[in-house]
Amino acid sequence: MSKIEVRKGMPPRKLDRAAFAARFRSSFIDPAFAPLNEELDAIVAAAWDGYADGRKAPLTRAAGPGFADPDYEIARDWLAAREAVIAAQARHDDPSGPARVLLINGSSRTEHTCPGEMSKSWRLVEIARQIFDGCGFVVDVLDLSRTVSEFGRTIHPCKACASTAMPLCHWPCSCYPNYSLGQVHDWMNEIYPLWVAAHGVMIVTPVNWYHVPTGLKAMLDRLVCADGGNPDPSSTHGKNAAQAKQLELDGWPYPRHLAGRLFAVVVHGDVIGAETVRRSLVDWATDLHMIPAGAPAEVDGYIGYYEPYATNHRALDRDDAFQAEVRGAAVTLCEAVEAQRAGKLLTPGQGLKEPRPK
Repeated sequence: MSKIEVRKGMPPRKLDRAAFAARFRSSFIDPAFAPLNEELDAIVAAAWDGYADGRKAPLTRAAGPGFADPDYEIARDWLAAREAVIAAQARHDDPSGPARVLLINGSSRTEHTCPGEMSKSWRLVEIARQIFDGCGFVVDVLDLSRTVSEFGRTIHPCKACASTAMPLCHWPCSCYPNYSLGQVHDWMNEIYPLWVAAHGVMIVTPVNWYHVPTGLKAMLDRLVCADGGNPDPSSTHGKNAAQAKQLELDGWPYPRHLAGRLFAVVVHGDVIGAETVRRSLVDWATDLHMIPAGAPAEVDGYIGYYEPYATNHRALDRDDAFQAEVRGAAVTLCEAVEAQRAGKLLTPGQGLKEPRPK
C-alpha cells in the first residue's frame, strides 16, 4: 500500500496582530464601549495570545479508561457533549420510559427579528405538536429560527472532516468550539442529544430557493458525524489527518449513531421546489439508516400558490387540506413509533449487511 498522503496547498489565513485587533474590536463599535478602551486593549491582547498560539481547546483533561489513548488530552467541552449523548441514548433505550419525538421548525422566519412575523412552519409545528401531545409523547421542539433571533445561538458550518477520512469526523463533532478562532456558541452540542433521545423525528420546513433554509442545512451537515462518525477522538489524536486516513484504510465500521429512529417530513412552498426538497430530506434521513414512518408522513405542497406573500398566512388559514395532511403525518409517526416500541413494526431489509458502506 502506498504511503498515506495528506494534500496541502491552500493559501494561508493567518491574520497579523493589527488585522486581528481590528476584526476583534469590530464587535464593540457601540459607543457604550468607548469608556472601556483600556479594558478592551487588555482583552484583545489576551485573545491575540490564544489566536497566535492556536489554542482551540484551552481546557482539556486526559481521556481516561475506555479510550484508545487514555493519556490523550481531550477538550472538556467535547467530553461534556459525549456524556450528554450517552445519557440521551439511555433515555431512548429505556423500554419503561415515555415515547419521545423531536419536532423541528426549519424556518428562519420569526417575529422576534426581521421580518417581524411568525412563520407558517411554526404554525404547522404547533398543529403537529397537538397530535403528539394527544398521543402522550414527550415532545422536544427544536426551533431553528433561534439561530437568527437569539444572542449567541449559532450552528457553525461543517468543516467536511469526513471527506478527508471518516474517522476524522468525531461523534459528537469535535470541531467546535474553537476558542482561538472565536468559533464559539455552537448549538450542536445541545442538539445532538435531542436527536439521540428521540424515537421519532419530524422536520417541518419551507422551501428557500429550491433548498432548505440555512439553519436547517447547517444542522443537517453537522449531523454527518452521526453517519459513521468516530466516537473516540483519542484514536486520531484530535485532528491528525494521516492517522485518520490509516484507520479508514485499515477498515472502518461506519457506526450509524441514529439508526432505527423513525422520521416524518413536511415541506411547504410558495411556487417551486417542495417535492424536490421533500425527496432530498427523505433521502438524507434514509442514508442515516433512519426509517420512514410511512407514505402519509412524507408531505409536500404549496400554500397560497402564486398568491402575494403579504397574504400567505391567510392562505394557510383556509388551507384545511394541508393542515389535515400535517396532522396525518404526525399521526402516522405516532403509530409507527408505538408499533416499533411494541416490537410490531416490520422493516424489511433492516438485517441486510451493507455491501458498499459509505
